Amino acid sequence: MNNNIVLTHSLRFLFLVLLQTLVFRQMTLEWGDNNFVHVIVYPLFIMLLPIRTPDPLLIFLGFLIGITVDMFYHSWGVHASACVFIAFVRPFILKLMTPRGGYNINHSPSMERFGFPWFLVFAGSMLFLHLLFYFIVSIFTHIYWVQIILRTLFSFLVSLIIILIYVRIFNPRE
Repeated sequence: MNNNIVLTHSLRFLFLVLLQTLVFRQMTLEWGDNNFVHVIVYPLFIMLLPIRTPDPLLIFLGFLIGITVDMFYHSWGVHASACVFIAFVRPFILKLMTPRGGYNINHSPSMERFGFPWFLVFAGSMLFLHLLFYFIVSIFTHIYWVQIILRTLFSFLVSLIIILIYVRIFNPRE
């Protein structure tokens, strides 16, 4: 990778962590005693890494952004495990969603390169898997499966809308 790409992704890492921890950590919607909506945007960092990123580096970067968010949330390992999980499944999802002409491995999976429908399915599937894994690990019992599903669905809808707005505003190309 050249220095420009590394700088771009390093700044995105920093910005998404700050956005997640300083803004979206404070935003929760409660219904009774339950907190069903958690806005989660930092998995976008893993989603927008170049397609050619080696799998071990992808998993390491997933762990790094997850453990960084964990430090601010005081939830040691929950965010890191969810990020490592989606970093692990990202190559499989990209393989399932390969466009007709294939990928240019030098590009990032972005809305501009592959279109809105492709990016919506890609980001939606990655975010849904992240949130489902995150809530399963954070609650860690099968007794509350209704809460896990509700938190996943409501958080997914709100987070996906915010991610699409972010991608539209900042229009990441690399």
